[in-house]
Amino acid sequence: MKPVCIVVQNVYDIDPRVRRKAEALIAAGFSVDVLALSDGRATKTYTLNAVNIYTLSLSRQRGSLLRYAFEYAAFFLWVLFRMTFLMWRKRYAVIDVNTLPDFLIFAAVPARWMGARLILDMHEITPEFYISRYGTAKWVDRCWVSFLKYVERISFNSADFVITISEPIRDLLVSRGLNPSKTVVVMNAVDEDRFALSLDRPSVQAANQFVMVYHGTLSRIYGLDIAIEAFHLAQAQMPGAELWILGSGPEEQALAELVRERGLSEMVKLPGRVPFADIPQWLDKCAVGVLPIRRDVFLDFAFPNKLPEFIVTGKPVLMSRLKGIRYYFSEDALAYFEPEDPVDLANQMVRVYRDRELRDGLTARARAEYKPVSWDVMKLRYLRLVEGLIGSARAVAETAHSSL
Repeated sequence: MKPVCIVVQNVYDIDPRVRRKAEALIAAGFSVDVLALSDGRATKTYTLNAVNIYTLSLSRQRGSLLRYAFEYAAFFLWVLFRMTFLMWRKRYAVIDVNTLPDFLIFAAVPARWMGARLILDMHEITPEFYISRYGTAKWVDRCWVSFLKYVERISFNSADFVITISEPIRDLLVSRGLNPSKTVVVMNAVDEDRFALSLDRPSVQAANQFVMVYHGTLSRIYGLDIAIEAFHLAQAQMPGAELWILGSGPEEQALAELVRERGLSEMVKLPGRVPFADIPQWLDKCAVGVLPIRRDVFLDFAFPNKLPEFIVTGKPVLMSRLKGIRYYFSEDALAYFEPEDPVDLANQMVRVYRDRELRDGLTARARAEYKPVSWDVMKLRYLRLVEGLIGSARAVAETAHSSL
């Protein structure tokens, strides 16, 4: 078995993109090690579905630039030494480094000197991420953005191959110097096998119940306050409707307070964090998915894992009208509304609530438009890339061409 190492500054168990790749490699006959953050369990090394995970205990308390810098630096140094030690023992054929940060690729340079090929999977676009968080009002911010673009460029130029999560992001990076011949798009598609039970059985929602659901991190960027305000405006026209907001995060208390202020405690539920393995069962109980993501220079490129999860479980989706989503899905596939506009979202809530034929049409069209970017397609593209890096340059070039 050819050994592959995946690096991600996140908890492996809750990172669906990295887990999909790791388990696809295992199924294809590779051995896989992952360097990641600890989830708090007692053991620092464990195995999950044949994937070996090595972890660092490093709490995520991000907010200030200094905290980001500390966490990135600490994880970088740990990966640098741990990777080099493991490379001496295991001789990885390929190392797949997942951003953020972009410069994490340099922790794998000693392994490259020993023969490993390097993939940089650019989950996010760092300059836009910085602008979204901190803006560019001051000259120092503009200098930081220029510096981040420089780090981004030397990072993707240092990899043997680069993965992006969508064509719009790929095009943006190409405009900043990324060689189109060394990049491939592997989207945030969902592993349909995890949702097989939901797909093979009828919905369990009660006949008089209409549940709209969001699942994920409770952060301001995801616009859950907008969803609550929209539900407040629309609920009188939707008898029996409920809004479930599943997850945890920095906005949890503020959202709970907003629910109380609007008198929606009986209709808007915040059950807390849902175990990763239980998501299909929760989605099976809902009628509609809600993704009220805010729009800015960073979020306009978003393509959340949650969207394909709703689609493969046959749920119509209320979706912010974002550039990265509209590239793949038409107005007939998703119930779009203007970001940060609770009135527009409320109107769409009422519209899908009242019209079963509309819901069925949205579901069918979304499934059809999702098929070309499904995990079956993305998995094959990723495996071809890894196998090509181990085998021939021609196979890698063919993989890049197939994603255009």
